[in-house]
Amino acid sequence: MKDILTFIMAGGKGERLYPLTKDRAKPAVPFGGIYRIIDFPLNNCINSGLRRIYILTQYKSTSLQRHISLGWNIFTREIGEYIEVIPAQQRVGDMWYQGTADAVYQNLYAVRQERPEDVLILSGDHVYKMDYREMIDYHRYMDADVTLAAVEMPKETSIHFGVIEVGRGNRIVGFHEKPKDPVVLPDNPSHILVNMGIYVFKRDVLIEELEEDARKKSSQHDFGKNVLPDMLKKKRRMYVFNFRDKNGKKPKYWRDIGTIESYYEANMDLVRVTPEFNLYDRDWPIRTYQVQSPPAKTVFAGGEDGERIGLVLDSMISNGCIVSGGKVYRSILSPGVRINSYALVEDSILMDRVNVGRYCKIRRAIIDKDVHIPPGTQIGYDLEEDKKRFYVHPSGIVVIPKGTQLS
Repeated sequence: MKDILTFIMAGGKGERLYPLTKDRAKPAVPFGGIYRIIDFPLNNCINSGLRRIYILTQYKSTSLQRHISLGWNIFTREIGEYIEVIPAQQRVGDMWYQGTADAVYQNLYAVRQERPEDVLILSGDHVYKMDYREMIDYHRYMDADVTLAAVEMPKETSIHFGVIEVGRGNRIVGFHEKPKDPVVLPDNPSHILVNMGIYVFKRDVLIEELEEDARKKSSQHDFGKNVLPDMLKKKRRMYVFNFRDKNGKKPKYWRDIGTIESYYEANMDLVRVTPEFNLYDRDWPIRTYQVQSPPAKTVFAGGEDGERIGLVLDSMISNGCIVSGGKVYRSILSPGVRINSYALVEDSILMDRVNVGRYCKIRRAIIDKDVHIPPGTQIGYDLEEDKKRFYVHPSGIVVIPKGTQLS
């Protein structure tokens, strides 16, 4: 795969994930205890044999750059392999990245310099497993100008995604952006074909299309909204590749982590008795940067009153966690979390170094890093009271931002 150049789009603001994106880009949001969202497309690349990767950043990129530097410094330029972060640089004008297509356009110098046969473009904020080699091989077999990865989704989700209309031989005949009345699959009318934001372009086609799009003042310079529909009008050779899941389970697993609710649900997928997303597959390892911490620990086996029990059930706990006489159910604890005596944590996500005081009760909450919950605090039980202090999603999920000082 040395003739493939990969761009990972990691510059989005992630406004719908606020306040988790208050101080970080969306791909840098922690996930599953020890990971960041961007780890999943990166691991797909590594497991697919792709070794030339540029990550395009823009908004609040400091923590993302730090994570890549610490955890993904695994290649050397001397042998033509690299993972490099390219921030927005106003390289071709006085504008920052105006859209996904513009982000790549402003870095076409890298495409010309590396001269790959094809260019793979990925979103940095999706959770899934995929061997990109299969898609690249299909792209070349079909002699496509561009190939899009697509996944079947329930018809009612169409308002959240770009929907692809396909004709004979998997050739694309239409694009529909978040339609209320979508085109359904002929052999499965309850489902639609959703654009996953994964594209393989012929190098010269990509350069030509992006240069043309850059000259259009009316364009939003977005692949899904502008470049691909314009290519369709020109009758370019555009094909769909049906997503082949490497998760090893049914149904296929692909999550767009775009909202607080979808983020919460994707994390909760991991703590089910039979997790929907498999992190434990040795044939598809998932690496990340991990802090040096001691093993997780639970203490107290009942105490004198029988209630002071360090208990964890149906949960994921990371290194450095101490469950000291508290109870944790169906939750994810990131490194360094401490649950103190008589506390109860249910259906929640606690990020690095959260400290839960004695007698606290927490449910359906996302608590970001470095938050100390004072003893006796209740979160998630009276949402009207919670709204006075925290962000409460319409679905009832309470979110406490990073470093919040509680009294």
